[in-house]
Amino acid sequence: MPSREALTALDTQLTSQTPQAIVRWAIDHYFPNLALTCSFGGSSGMVLLDMALKIEPNLPVLVLDTGLLFSETYALVEQIEKHYGITVQYSRPTQTVAEQAATHGPELWGTNPDLCCKLRKVEPLKNVLAPYDAWLTALRRDQSSTRANTPVVSWNDKHQLVKICPLALWTERDIWRYIHANGVPYNPLLDQGYTSLGCHTCTSHPVNGDPRSGRWAGFNKTECGLHI
Repeated sequence: MPSREALTALDTQLTSQTPQAIVRWAIDHYFPNLALTCSFGGSSGMVLLDMALKIEPNLPVLVLDTGLLFSETYALVEQIEKHYGITVQYSRPTQTVAEQAATHGPELWGTNPDLCCKLRKVEPLKNVLAPYDAWLTALRRDQSSTRANTPVVSWNDKHQLVKICPLALWTERDIWRYIHANGVPYNPLLDQGYTSLGCHTCTSHPVNGDPRSGRWAGFNKTECGLHI
C-alpha cells in the first residue's frame, strides 16, 4: 500500500483530474480489491455509481441497509440492479430494529442517535469494507462544513484502507447536470425537497442552506460517523 506521503502527493496530482479519470485511476490500481459504497439516497452516489460501472461493470457496489431506509430507497436499489445488470451487496447490522430496541430501548435514534448510527451504520461498514484495499465514496466538499476539506485520495485510519472521493470538487450543479445528461436514475424523494436522505426516522427537509441540516433534527449532529 502507498505511504501517507505518497497518497498526499497523489491527492495533489489527482485534484486536477476529472472524476472519471480519478475513478479509472482507482480501478486500474485497486480493482478487484476496490468497492464502491452508495446510500441510494443522495444524488452524488448515483453519479459516482454510473461513472464507475461504465468503466468497470463488475465493481462491487455496497449499500448499508439499516432496516430503516425509505421505501423509495429500497425501490431504487432494485431499479439500479435492473438498469445496470448488477447485484448490489447489502450490509446489515447484527441486530434487527426489534432486537436493538430490546437491548437499548425503543427508538434509539430518538434518544441516542450516535449509538444508533454506530450500531446500524458504522460497525456494518467496517465489516463490509474489511476485505478491500480501497474504497470509492461520493463525498463532496460543498455538502457541509464538516466535508469542506475532503481530499480526493487519502488513507483512512478507521477502516485501514485508501479512501477515494472522485467527486470531492464537484458542485450540486455539476451533479445534476451529469444526471440529466446521462439519464441516471435517482431517488424520487429528491424531487420533493429533500437534499440528504438516510433513515426515514432521522430525515426531514433541510432547515437552512446546509444540505445536511435535515438530518437528525433536534440534535447537534450532521454526520452519522461513516466519514467523520
